[in-house]
Amino acid sequence: MPINKDELKLIARTVRTLAMDTVQKANSGHPGMPMGCADIAAVLWGKVMNYNSEDPAWVNRDRFILSAGHGSALLYTMLHLSGYGVTLDDLKQFRQMGSLTPGHPEYRHTPGVETTTGPLGQGFANGVGMAIAEKLLAEEFNTPGNEIIDHYIYAIAGDGCIMEGLSAEAASLAGHLKLGNLIYIYDSNRITIEGSTDIAFTEDVKKRFEAYGWDVAEIDGHDFDQIENSLLVAQKVKDKPSLIIARTDIAKGSASLEGSEESHGAPLGVDEVKASKEKLGCSGDAVFNVPEEVYNIFRRVKEDNLKLCASWKDKFNSCITGEQKARWNAFFSAPDIDKLRALLPVFKSGEKIATRVAGGKMLEVLYKELPNFLGGSADLSPSNKTHVKNISESGHGKAGRILHYGVRENAMGSIQNGIAYYGGFINFSATFLVFMDYMRPAVRMAALSGLQSIYVYTHDSIFVGEDGPTHQPVEHLAVSRAIPNLNVIRPCDAEETREAWLAALGRTDGPTMLALSRQNLTVMDRDEKSSVMNLHKGAYTIYGADNSDVIILASGSEVGVSVEAAKIMEKENGIKARVVSFPCWELFNQQSETYRKELLPDNIKKVVVEAGTRIGWERYSGDKGLFITVDEFGRSAPEAALADYFGFTPAKIAERVKKYLGK
Repeated sequence: MPINKDELKLIARTVRTLAMDTVQKANSGHPGMPMGCADIAAVLWGKVMNYNSEDPAWVNRDRFILSAGHGSALLYTMLHLSGYGVTLDDLKQFRQMGSLTPGHPEYRHTPGVETTTGPLGQGFANGVGMAIAEKLLAEEFNTPGNEIIDHYIYAIAGDGCIMEGLSAEAASLAGHLKLGNLIYIYDSNRITIEGSTDIAFTEDVKKRFEAYGWDVAEIDGHDFDQIENSLLVAQKVKDKPSLIIARTDIAKGSASLEGSEESHGAPLGVDEVKASKEKLGCSGDAVFNVPEEVYNIFRRVKEDNLKLCASWKDKFNSCITGEQKARWNAFFSAPDIDKLRALLPVFKSGEKIATRVAGGKMLEVLYKELPNFLGGSADLSPSNKTHVKNISESGHGKAGRILHYGVRENAMGSIQNGIAYYGGFINFSATFLVFMDYMRPAVRMAALSGLQSIYVYTHDSIFVGEDGPTHQPVEHLAVSRAIPNLNVIRPCDAEETREAWLAALGRTDGPTMLALSRQNLTVMDRDEKSSVMNLHKGAYTIYGADNSDVIILASGSEVGVSVEAAKIMEKENGIKARVVSFPCWELFNQQSETYRKELLPDNIKKVVVEAGTRIGWERYSGDKGLFITVDEFGRSAPEAALADYFGFTPAKIAERVKKYLGK
């Protein structure tokens, strides 16, 4: 039985009272947005979206993204009403330690939450990634008359999301790709924390998005018919993403704070909540009250959705069989790392090759062997070595396994996360390490959400050379290592690069960053003890004996020169230096205490050699260690001149170590 307008009104009224109570009970939160968007939410969850609360991971479900994540009370309320297992007690624990209802939505924490949102614009861009992923999955498995993948990506974005530059970058690319499966509702309540948006924001959003190539509609966000009709029309627009500009009143239904910025980020107050409930026709004294009729409405919705899902599963089982089923399973299964290792290139000792070039050779195999592998660069694929021939490419009106992000690093990271949130794909992005600055918010969100996002950051040090300090990352390794749950791997040669890629592919609980060199690096000599497989331990002895006078800790391009320095010291001064290749702090920290202490015993002096800032290395070397690092900006000069100036030649490293040892 279809939901009628009176039932929609009842749902919306219930959402408003629950949102008020949820925020008031916590004495913290944002009641204005949930109250303003209650009518929109009633239509979305009650009449438009296809979902299965008993199977939140159903592949063909419509995705909903709350880009305006501060309005989380709206999402939690709808998850409660629609049966996702979020209880009234969970709403009462809003923003409390260990609850299912944190201040902003968190992926993998609350059932039904599709993305981690809060920093404005992240969800907006995540949705673009989801839409790309859906398009590619549909192209892979749909056949005429048997559309297995045919859902939509919905989002609610606020004024703040629309102001963010991140959203502008993502919207531009979405329009270029003609993502008709993307339907966004812009909650235009014209209020931000500081007051009316007029103080800083007066542009014509409709014209801007039309210029991006979006289909744009304008509606009254409190009119149920306009809300539903605009969504149904947007579903029929196949060659453009849709933006529905919904004019709403923040804190709609509040007795005296409707339309006020005071309702944005603080509880309404006990008296105001009571007066507002009475204004809405509810008991002012009833708290966390849900009329049984509302539960009954959503039981009907659930019944319809269960039938829809069952019908889809029957269709899926009849269409996806044999080789197609095996291919489908490959998309949604972890790759066989040992099999991949046997197929990836091997490099000979003494061979000179930049790790970015070695990484490109890995990609040639990965694209061939993994049907769900994809990625792209922010207009730097020739430099990143991430372009592979004969692979489908994105372009005007089409997605592809090679994504051309354009010069949009900010959006690239967040769109990449959207692909990871969607599932079924392993994806990477690529740019210069110095431009990680533009991507850091997305990298942080991937780490927080436990996403398998892989970052290929080339030109990883001052040895970028003549481009100078604007393009020479100095603090970026330290900044990246400071992000919890991000594995930062800086391989010393092509062999470590292979294992670094395998480590990234095998990790499913968080992102991995590969810091790769612009310049050629010599493939190291190895024996069984210094096997490249030790990369997976994060650090290992690559040269020298255990009974050494000094231990040199190095990563990336500085490992080779450290080994050469060790040879000089032994030959000229009899100093025994052990060199530890230290590609990944995070992997090393996961090793046993026994392994860590055997590798880095307390009673041996330590030297750090890395072409970046020293910050953080004290954890491994001790405060009294010697640091041959770069704690200033670089210079514009050829690679060799930079190595000499900053002391990264074998002779200069040897000289400083000898002085440190008093030799």
